[in-house]
Amino acid sequence: MRRLFGSVRARATLGATLVVAVALVAAGAAVLLSLKSNLMGEAGTRAERSARAVAAELAAGTPYDKLSGLDGDDGPVQVLAEKRVVAVSEDLEKISGTDSDRVKPAPPVAPGGDDDDDSDDHEESLEPGEIAGESTFRNGSATIDGDTEDYRFAAVEVETHDRGRLKVYAGAALAAEHGAVQSATTVMLIGFPLLLGVVAGVTWLVTRRALRPVEGIRSEMAAITASEDLARRVPEPQTHDEVARLARTTNETLAALETSVERQRRFVADASHELRSPIASLRTQLEVAAAHPELLDLGGAVEDTVRLQRLAADLLLLARLDAGERPGDAKVDLAGLAREAAEGRTGVTVDAEPVNVAGSRGQLGRVLANLLDNAQRHARSAVTVSVRREGDLAVLGVADDGDGVPEADREKIFERFVRLDAARSRDDGGAGLGLAIARDVAVRHGGTLTAGQGPAGGALFELRLPLG
Repeated sequence: MRRLFGSVRARATLGATLVVAVALVAAGAAVLLSLKSNLMGEAGTRAERSARAVAAELAAGTPYDKLSGLDGDDGPVQVLAEKRVVAVSEDLEKISGTDSDRVKPAPPVAPGGDDDDDSDDHEESLEPGEIAGESTFRNGSATIDGDTEDYRFAAVEVETHDRGRLKVYAGAALAAEHGAVQSATTVMLIGFPLLLGVVAGVTWLVTRRALRPVEGIRSEMAAITASEDLARRVPEPQTHDEVARLARTTNETLAALETSVERQRRFVADASHELRSPIASLRTQLEVAAAHPELLDLGGAVEDTVRLQRLAADLLLLARLDAGERPGDAKVDLAGLAREAAEGRTGVTVDAEPVNVAGSRGQLGRVLANLLDNAQRHARSAVTVSVRREGDLAVLGVADDGDGVPEADREKIFERFVRLDAARSRDDGGAGLGLAIARDVAVRHGGTLTAGQGPAGGALFELRLPLG
């Protein structure tokens, strides 16, 4: 049971069914109340019509035994004079709901009798022969010729010329009204469950159809997880709803994940390749030194060790950047940083105005050092470092007078382990991580690093960072 109602489809079906059930119960109750009220009003209208017909005959002076409404065809009739029964319908055996339960006329009262003392002050003053405009209604029952039924009684007062104030009670049977209400109740008791069953079935089918793409996404994701094949994609419905957007977002996530994993694999492969050469060279030199100490190339061993140290440092920094290491928010003077980085470098000039940014002084210094190393490697004779403000950005530029970077390769050079000059040796060109590290640091600081053409025709690298 828990598993069944743990599904979205089951909960949606149950929720829709409950909502419809509540609405049907409320609507059914309202319909029954309205039907009962209308039917009760119709019965009251019939009873009032009968009571006024008898009252009209009494106002005209018709004797009690000549009243046409006492035949019992239209329902029970009872005429009261000061709560004393003076006329009743034929075959009336029992009555309730009126001012008197007597079903036989009482004997006449002599003038000045006790009943004169019981007369009430009437709310409505009537002239002889006048019928009251307002009627009162009550529910009761009556037994006529052995049949007992519920009735709606209407009471009408009339002022006669010779018999004083009389009150006429006439009843209209409620059997038809009760039957109509019972029939409506029966229809609802039968129809509502059937309607709820239809609603539940339709909701179950509709939600199954609506959630079918979600199941397809789930099953495909399970298959991708089992196979570890990130090149696969989940099916995208040809719709414009939330499920289609979920599928597209899932595929975008898979694409990003595939790119990240492929990047990591390529990174590991390239790192292993770059490490293999200095390690192999260093091992060879150590093995030769072990066998022939006099042949030890100490300078080459130290150089290979330095290369390994630098490469290990670059790889460690890239790992920290990929892990999302925050650069910090210390204030860094780019102009001072540029002068420190250029100090001791041949052919490097600095043209900088004081500009402060927020970040890691060590990481930004690493960016500048990498850019200067790259520029000096390709420059013919001069490298220029500039620092300036540009709106709300600080711009640090490093330009050289070398051959520059072809426009088609200006983004490729920022990839890891990329060296455009295939003939260049590892010793001269490094591992191809300097520019990749520089761009990653720039992005972590909320900035950009781009390559272009410098004033002297060589390469121009511009680092743009938000002002601190």
